[in-house]
Order: sequence, then C-alpha cells, then structure tokens
Amino acid sequence: MPMLIEERRGATAILTLHQPARKNALAMQMRHEMIDAIERIEADPSVRAVVITGSDGTFCSGGDISGMNAPDFAAGRERFRITHRLVRLMIESAKPFVAAVEGWAAGAGMGVAACCDTVVAGAGAQFVSPFNTLGLVPDFALLHTLPRRVGEGPARQIFLRGQSFDAAHALRIGLVDEVVDAGAALERALAIAAPYADMAPVPLAMVKNWMSQGLAAALDWERNAQAALFLTADHTEGRDAFLARRKPVFTGR
Repeated sequence: MPMLIEERRGATAILTLHQPARKNALAMQMRHEMIDAIERIEADPSVRAVVITGSDGTFCSGGDISGMNAPDFAAGRERFRITHRLVRLMIESAKPFVAAVEGWAAGAGMGVAACCDTVVAGAGAQFVSPFNTLGLVPDFALLHTLPRRVGEGPARQIFLRGQSFDAAHALRIGLVDEVVDAGAALERALAIAAPYADMAPVPLAMVKNWMSQGLAAALDWERNAQAALFLTADHTEGRDAFLARRKPVFTGR
C-alpha cells in the first residue's frame, strides 16, 4: 500500500504522510515514495509550492524503530544515503515547502518539519527530539536546521534534554512560524502556499540555495556518526526498550 498521498490544489502540491497504523512513521518505503514524488514535483514548472502534512491527526512519529536494524557500518551509511537524498531534495528544492503539523512531530518527524521553509502547527501539536533514548544522535538534518531556526542555546536544550514541548513553546522559540486552531494547520498552510503561484520562481530558488549552505558537511558527519551508533550496545538497548515499552538501561558501549 502507498505510504504517501499526492494531491494538487492549484499550483500547490500536497504530500500527505500516510501510515496511520504507525502514526506516519518514516519507513524506508515512505522515504522512497517521498523522493519519487518530490523529484517529479521539482521537474514540474506548474507546481510553485509544496505542503507536507500527515494523515489521521498526526504529522509524523519519527523513524520506524522496528526497521532500525542495520547489520554493519556500510548498511547504516546506505540507509542515510537514501535519507539524505530526501533531505537535500526538500532543503535544496527550488520551490518553497510549508509544513502543516497536527499532533506529534517526533524525532525525524520534527526533522521533516524543520526542513520546510514555513511551519504551521495546530494548537495541539507536540514536538520532541528523543534520539538520546535510542542511543543515537539527532538526524534528518536536525543538527543543521534546528539551530538555524531557534538558535544554538534552545537547540542544545532540545537535543540534550529530549523533553517534549507544545506548539506555543515551538512558536516562542521559532521552530514554528504560526499556530492555528487544532485541525486548521493544513488550510492555513495552503493559504500561505497559494501566493507563491504569483511570484517569480527563480529568485525564490536562489534564496533557498543561499540558505542551504553548510548542509553537505552536516549530513556527511551525521551519516558516519549515526551509522557507527547503530552498531553500539546502547542503540540495541534503546531500540529493544522502545519496542518493549520499558525504560532503557544504558552502559556507554
């Protein structure tokens, strides 16, 4: 079954993450489908903006923990070659991206939102960077995007403490650009995206290109660090504890 729903509203493409049984977790199939969709969109001059949202009241619960089973360093690097292709397509796209966040944007789900140029959140949205509890570092380009959005100090607290926070706090620190009533994020995101149809696309593309500087170095570090951490005992413990719904016991190995 497809894990991505594609629609059009005028000159805006709408991509809906759709794996409701797993709260729209970013399974590798979903990442491949997003890559294919965004590559088609990028080549289509009739699309002037992209809105990303999630189905069934959840934006994205993060990576699919059950699929984090890289057997060796090379396999971990390959996983991130695919993921980083998606990240680059979003951040380096010539078209503006708008995230419409309802419910949870956790881990890589928060990364998807932070890759977008504008983030709209429903009042009930929740954000968290739980990578520490899995024995991992933040990924999906968060080490690049989040400090640029909220500043180094708030980003450090989000990464190191791993505490969840609501839409109001996300607005105060700059992770979110607008907060609307619960359930209204998609319509507001579409309203923000619509005027791009009347703007000159090349200057927008050039601004996005300038603001993506530094991304490649961040992704190179992330790819090697995360591939190595996949092989640690602490990651195995974190993954097993998550799936068993128990508290992990880490040993630093």
